[in-house]
Amino acid sequence: MTGYAAVVLAGGAARRMGGVDKPARPVGGRPMLHRVLAAVADADQRIVVGPSGPLPDEVRTTREEPPGGGPVAATAAGLALLDPATTTVALLAADLPLLTAAAVTELRRALDAPATEQPHAPAAGQPHDPATEQPHAPPAGQPHDPAAEREHDPAAEREHAPAAERRPALTPAGSTVALACYVDADGRRQQLCAVWRLPALRAALDRLAATRGGTLDGAPVRGLLTGVAVREVSWSGSGPPPWFDCDTDEDVRRAEEWSR
Repeated sequence: MTGYAAVVLAGGAARRMGGVDKPARPVGGRPMLHRVLAAVADADQRIVVGPSGPLPDEVRTTREEPPGGGPVAATAAGLALLDPATTTVALLAADLPLLTAAAVTELRRALDAPATEQPHAPAAGQPHDPATEQPHAPPAGQPHDPAAEREHDPAAEREHAPAAERRPALTPAGSTVALACYVDADGRRQQLCAVWRLPALRAALDRLAATRGGTLDGAPVRGLLTGVAVREVSWSGSGPPPWFDCDTDEDVRRAEEWSR
């Protein structure tokens, strides 16, 4: 036992693909979900949250509560199945067909590397302070609508993330890094292509639930990163970016070309 597990989030309505079972769509002749599972084949436990179809015997499945409650609720459901000896967990979307074992290993190494000062690109003259980031709140006077948040497109969330969130963050010297995640060419964090320390992820879920009346239904993934030390990793290996996710038919075509 290595204490390393993987939770793969396979929910979502895939509205930009017409509501198809997106994780089951093949890329390079294999369903995207199976390609992600292969990238974490060395994990002690592999948990799939959401509809999944046939899976390898050792892979466990569960569903978030309520069904369709979003990726944060799904994360909590996946963690509930982990062995008590688990110390680190890969948190991955099921639509990452270009993810490789080498790319996940890079994240695990980054998480374990000593914390040092990292280059920092402030936004509009202001230093980025993860401790001050808060999940987006509804306008004054507007009631909180979990259903509306569940409808929110994760790809659009990445594209329109605040500039400070899309640039390299500062990891203070001596601090304990809670997670390592990839960033794209524009510095946007790929929050569902990450490896967490399990205690830090559990604490982040508890904090986020406390700000939402005890529920994680419809909570945004970026809310988990509030106040935690993040090590951002730029992909420097050969081949296509492992964090590339497929939200449209065109994305699938691009992934097919890269996988050849």
